[in-house]
Amino acid sequence: MLFIVSTPIGNLEDITFRAVRTLKEADLIVCEDTRQTGKLLQKYEIKKPLLSFHSHSKISRVEEIVHKLQEGQKVALVTDAGTPGISDPGFILVQAAIRGGIQVVPIPGPSAFLTALSASGLPIHEFVYLGFLPHKKGRETLLKTIAAEEKTVVFYESPYRIMKTLEKLAELCPQKEIVIGRELTKLYEEFIRGQAREIYESFKRRSIQGEFVVMVGAGSEHFREDISPEVFDTGNFDR
Repeated sequence: MLFIVSTPIGNLEDITFRAVRTLKEADLIVCEDTRQTGKLLQKYEIKKPLLSFHSHSKISRVEEIVHKLQEGQKVALVTDAGTPGISDPGFILVQAAIRGGIQVVPIPGPSAFLTALSASGLPIHEFVYLGFLPHKKGRETLLKTIAAEEKTVVFYESPYRIMKTLEKLAELCPQKEIVIGRELTKLYEEFIRGQAREIYESFKRRSIQGEFVVMVGAGSEHFREDISPEVFDTGNFDR
C-alpha cells in the first residue's frame, strides 16, 4: 500500500495522530529531502529507512518504489512540507502506483495554500489554485488572467520573484484586494492585506524573506456584503 502522508508546513506540532501512526508502521518512507524529513521523524521518535524522491529523480527511482510496493511493503510518501502531490512530483509516483494495481491511501493534513485561504478573509466558496507561477514563458499572460479572474486566486511565490509579481499586479489591477501569507505556522507568521498598489508600495520598504502564499481577491472591496447565503449551503454535509 502507498500512503500519502501530509506533514507540517512549519510548526512540527501540526501533524495528525494518524499520520504519526502511519509513519511508525511504514516499511519505507519516501521523501523529498531526507534531512528535512529526518527532523520530523526525530521529534516523534520514528526510526524508518528513508528513500529520496524529488523533481530531479529518474524514472528508475519510481520503478524501484513501485517494485517495493508490489512486494507488499507499506510505503509512506511525504513531502518537505504539506500534502504530497501538490506542487511537487509526488503525483508521478501516485500515478505509477495506481497503474501498478497498488492501493493508494490518503492521510490528510496541512497544506500551505488552504491554510492561507482559511485566514485570508477573502471569499473562498470558490477559488482558483495555480501552484507556482511559470518563471518566464506564459507568465505575463497568466498574470493578466489573474487580474481579470472573478474568483479568488491563490498561488505560491518565491522571495526572488515576489516584487516583480506584485509590481505587475499593481499595474494590472491596482485596486484588487490582495492578501499575502508569509512564514505560515512559524514564529514570525504574518498576513499582509491591502489593495494591489498598496501592497506593492509596502513591500518596497520590507526585507524580503521566506516563501509567500499570494491571494488575489475577486474585486476591490475589502469585505463582501453582496454574497447570497445560498453559496454557503452545504447540503447534507455535517459541519
